This record gives sequence, structure tokens and C-alpha cells, in this order.
Amino acid sequence: MLMDSPNSTKPVFHVEDLTKVYRTGDVEVRALNGVDMDLYEGEMAVLLGPSGSGKSTLLNIIGGLDEPTSGKIWFKDLELSSFSQSQLTRYRRDHVGFVFQFYNLIPSLTAWENVALITEVSPAPMKPEDALAMVDLEDRMDHFPAQMSGGEQQRVAIARAIAKRPEVLLCDEPTGALDSQTGIIVLEALNRINTELGTSTAIITHNAGIQKIAHRVFSFLDGKISSVVENDIRSAPSEVEW
Repeated sequence: MLMDSPNSTKPVFHVEDLTKVYRTGDVEVRALNGVDMDLYEGEMAVLLGPSGSGKSTLLNIIGGLDEPTSGKIWFKDLELSSFSQSQLTRYRRDHVGFVFQFYNLIPSLTAWENVALITEVSPAPMKPEDALAMVDLEDRMDHFPAQMSGGEQQRVAIARAIAKRPEVLLCDEPTGALDSQTGIIVLEALNRINTELGTSTAIITHNAGIQKIAHRVFSFLDGKISSVVENDIRSAPSEVEW
């Protein structure tokens, strides 16, 4: 069991009455319908819910990949909902790391080179080898994606995301394409980053078992947060029931 909890009660994200409406002709889909939430510095949060419940839309908005239809969102003291596209680009570059279900590695580059792509454009990056060591891949730095398992490729993607030392790590179904044993290894890497670097981490998942590793669990339904549960004692990734 993990007894630790985030030291800070200061929100890294503050969201007020956030809505997102997609329109195609006369058809209107409300992906988010009045979401209020805070995510705290150093927190590991899990966003749980069925497909279409609004989880990914929220993650895309707080990550600066999409804009809300209405409502407001702050990253610390910066109001993201008022940012221009160029400001959102700088925000993503300097503050946010992304991990997706599919690894999006460049096949012709080694693990080290895939991570180095990010470090070359970041203001204060880790060395690629240090980022790969954080996910226990220091012995695979010279391997190409085709020479690695799915779990190893996902850990390279995580190393790439953290190499720029982001304050926030946003993960959309990071274990969705993996078997249980490999998924646990990936969760262990994410937990280590959250614990050792203090990176505020949000994980989207359909897997209810993963919620046990979080400080807090946000359940989504029909574009709203239906419940928020705090784990007094967190489970280690190895204790997750897949």
C-alpha cells in the first residue's frame, strides 16, 4: 500500500462550469456539460468512465489541445480559456507532457533519439538517458521501436513526455493496448514519476482497477463528474486487479 499524499493543497488546474459542444450541421453533441473541478499540485488523479462521458475532452482542454465552448479554466494563475493559439502552443511546450494509448514513436529513431527530439526544443530538459532511466530503460536506449515490446515502447513515450520536466503529465488510456502484466509495469513508471518528480498526473482509463493507485478518482457520466472519491490509502500498481 502507498500512504503518501500530495503535499500541496494548491490547485494546478481550476475548472469552472466548463462546457464543450460539438456541432455538425443541425446535430449538437455536448461532450462536457458544466464541469467544476480542481486538480492539485503533485496529485495522481484517475478519470474514470465509459466512452463518450467527457474524460478525453476534458483532458484535451486542460492540456491546451482544444478550447471550451464556455466556462473557465486556470493553470495556476494563468487563465487558459483566454489564451490565443500561440499562447496555448507555448503552454503545451513548456508545461505539459502527454502520453496516449498509442505510442507515436518514430520507427527510424532509437529510443534515445525519440526522447532527444523533445529535449532539443525544451528550455530546461533532462538528458534523454536520464529520462529513460526513470522508466527503467537505460539498457534499451539504442534499440528501435520494432525491437521493443509494446510496454517498452509505451515507457519510451513516457520518457519522452517527462524529458522536458513538465509540471503536468496527462495520460489518455496509457495501458489500453497492453496486457495486465505489461500495464502494471507502465503504471509503476507513472507512479514513480509522480512520487519522485512531484509531477501532477491525470490518467484516463476504462479500467476500474487502476483507480486504486490514485489520490482521487473522478467518475464521469454524460459530460459531468458524477462522483469524486479520495483514497486514504493508495494501492501499489502491483496490487491492481486488472
